[in-house]
Amino acid sequence: MKKFFELGNRYAKESNWTDFALVKFCLFSMGLLVGMKVPEKHKKIVVSGAICIFLLTYIPLMAKVLSIGVEMINENCRD
Repeated sequence: MKKFFELGNRYAKESNWTDFALVKFCLFSMGLLVGMKVPEKHKKIVVSGAICIFLLTYIPLMAKVLSIGVEMINENCRD
Protein backbone atom coordinates (compact mmCIF):
# COMPACT_ATOMS: atom_id res chain seq x y z
CA MET A 1 0.00 0.00 0.00
CA LYS A 2 2.90 2.32 0.80
CA LYS A 3 4.12 2.02 -2.82
CA PHE A 4 0.73 3.20 -4.11
CA PHE A 5 0.93 6.31 -1.91
CA GLU A 6 4.46 6.99 -3.15
CA LEU A 7 3.23 6.63 -6.72
CA GLY A 8 0.35 9.03 -6.03
CA ASN A 9 2.66 11.60 -4.46
CA ARG A 10 5.08 11.40 -7.38
CA TYR A 11 2.22 11.73 -9.87
CA ALA A 12 0.94 14.80 -8.00
CA LYS A 13 4.38 16.43 -8.03
CA GLU A 14 4.80 15.88 -11.76
CA SER A 15 1.26 16.94 -12.73
CA ASN A 16 -0.40 20.29 -13.35
CA TRP A 17 -3.99 21.42 -13.04
CA THR A 18 -4.98 20.06 -16.46
CA ASP A 19 -3.90 16.55 -15.47
CA PHE A 20 -6.04 16.73 -12.35
CA ALA A 21 -8.97 18.09 -14.38
CA LEU A 22 -8.71 15.10 -16.71
CA VAL A 23 -8.72 12.73 -13.72
CA LYS A 24 -11.84 14.45 -12.38
CA PHE A 25 -13.66 14.16 -15.71
CA CYS A 26 -12.65 10.51 -15.98
CA LEU A 27 -13.97 9.73 -12.49
CA PHE A 28 -17.14 11.69 -13.20
CA SER A 29 -17.84 9.73 -16.38
CA MET A 30 -17.19 6.43 -14.58
CA GLY A 31 -19.62 7.51 -11.87
CA LEU A 32 -22.27 8.28 -14.47
CA LEU A 33 -21.84 4.87 -16.06
CA VAL A 34 -22.13 3.11 -12.71
CA GLY A 35 -25.15 5.24 -11.79
CA MET A 36 -26.95 4.20 -14.94
CA LYS A 37 -26.69 0.53 -13.90
CA VAL A 38 -28.23 0.95 -10.44
CA PRO A 39 -31.73 -0.58 -10.22
CA GLU A 40 -34.54 1.95 -9.76
CA LYS A 41 -35.43 0.70 -6.27
CA HIS A 42 -31.86 1.45 -5.03
CA LYS A 43 -31.28 4.77 -6.79
CA LYS A 44 -32.39 6.91 -3.82
CA ILE A 45 -29.81 5.28 -1.53
CA VAL A 46 -27.05 5.57 -4.14
CA VAL A 47 -27.86 9.23 -4.83
CA SER A 48 -27.87 10.01 -1.10
CA GLY A 49 -24.49 8.34 -0.68
CA ALA A 50 -23.07 10.14 -3.71
CA ILE A 51 -24.23 13.51 -2.37
CA CYS A 52 -22.62 12.81 1.01
CA ILE A 53 -19.32 11.76 -0.57
CA PHE A 54 -19.41 14.78 -2.89
CA LEU A 55 -19.93 17.19 0.00
CA LEU A 56 -17.30 15.50 2.18
CA THR A 57 -14.71 15.84 -0.59
CA TYR A 58 -15.74 19.07 -2.31
CA ILE A 59 -15.86 21.27 0.79
CA PRO A 60 -12.25 20.58 1.87
CA LEU A 61 -11.02 20.92 -1.72
CA MET A 62 -12.69 24.30 -2.15
CA ALA A 63 -11.52 25.45 1.28
CA LYS A 64 -7.96 24.78 0.17
CA VAL A 65 -8.50 26.58 -3.14
CA LEU A 66 -9.98 29.59 -1.34
CA SER A 67 -7.12 29.72 1.18
CA ILE A 68 -4.58 29.66 -1.66
CA GLY A 69 -6.54 32.41 -3.44
CA VAL A 70 -6.52 34.56 -0.31
CA GLU A 71 -2.76 34.01 0.05
CA MET A 72 -2.25 35.08 -3.57
CA ILE A 73 -4.36 38.21 -3.06
CA ASN A 74 -2.42 39.10 0.09
CA GLU A 75 0.89 38.59 -1.73
CA ASN A 76 -0.25 40.86 -4.60
CA CYS A 77 -1.38 43.54 -2.14
CA ARG A 78 2.09 43.63 -0.60
CA ASP A 79 3.76 44.24 -3.96
